[in-house]
Amino acid sequence: MRPLFATIDTAALRHNLGVVRRHAPRSKVWAVLKANAYGHGLLRAAAALSGADGFALVELEGAIQLREAGHHQPILLLEGFFEATELPLLLRHKLTPVVHNREQVDALDALAPGAGLDVLLKLNTGMNRLGMAEREFPAALERLKRNPGIASITLMTHFASADEARGVDWQMQAIGRVGATGMPMSLANSAAILRHAATHADWVRPGIMLYGSTPFPGRIGADEGLVPAMTLESRIIAVQDLKAGDTVGYGGVFRAERAMRIGVVACGYADGYPRHAPGGTPIAVDGKTTGTVGRVSMDMLCVDLSPLPGAGVGSRAVLWGAEAPVERVAEAAGTVGYQLLCALAPRARVVER
Repeated sequence: MRPLFATIDTAALRHNLGVVRRHAPRSKVWAVLKANAYGHGLLRAAAALSGADGFALVELEGAIQLREAGHHQPILLLEGFFEATELPLLLRHKLTPVVHNREQVDALDALAPGAGLDVLLKLNTGMNRLGMAEREFPAALERLKRNPGIASITLMTHFASADEARGVDWQMQAIGRVGATGMPMSLANSAAILRHAATHADWVRPGIMLYGSTPFPGRIGADEGLVPAMTLESRIIAVQDLKAGDTVGYGGVFRAERAMRIGVVACGYADGYPRHAPGGTPIAVDGKTTGTVGRVSMDMLCVDLSPLPGAGVGSRAVLWGAEAPVERVAEAAGTVGYQLLCALAPRARVVER
């Protein structure tokens, strides 16, 4: 059997939820499970995070899966509903949609009195993706308050730069301008949970931090007391001895300057490893950090074994995990850890620990 597999540490998920609770002890927690729980497996992650007050995702079918698996917490649909025809499903499964445009507000007029739908009304505070503009928000709020099918309304927004120097104050000011004082609110993402306590409000929405990764550039999850929940590992399946001038991989983009040993790892871009990762991207072999060599292929990549004379065929290679932080791999590849975790391919075996 091909030696590539991802280990999902459910104890790490529970630990990371505990970190959320320590940072925001007075807030309820929406555990964000979108994108197959950031590649960790929807039902697996939901079971491990069952201590959360609610779950949040974007996929209606995933929300129904959670209900059918016996999860009774509130479930938030982060993009709301896409067609009015979905409303009966939301009511049947007691799902909570985000309402972020006038068309959705209009569609909710069709709710029967007493339908009992909880909603989050999203305010665009400067992210400029989803959300009602400031000028539209008060009227939308009043319409929902008058709608006899709506049970409760929570204000929601999303921070654009909670992980950067610009911070959140500029967006918090927008909330103050719409006269929403006293409303229940859900504001904080992972970065705001960790750095902006004033945003915690009634509900927080941790995503990446639940999976042990940090939202902050230049840092790793361990810096925040988080534990990586996914370890992607494989084995060295071949060793090549190079002489000065030999090239490696497609295009020969790497040329050896001296005699060296390289190892071939059974992992490639078809497994979710970033094809654009340059030579030198960190990888741990037998617990020691080295770097990749040459271009990543569909099924394989190469690593420098010169500093690891004891490594050879069968040696363990950690693509990311505690020994090779996903943030460092992503940084080298010019992307973010979120993408790497979410991109884990279906052909990669998954083992739960």
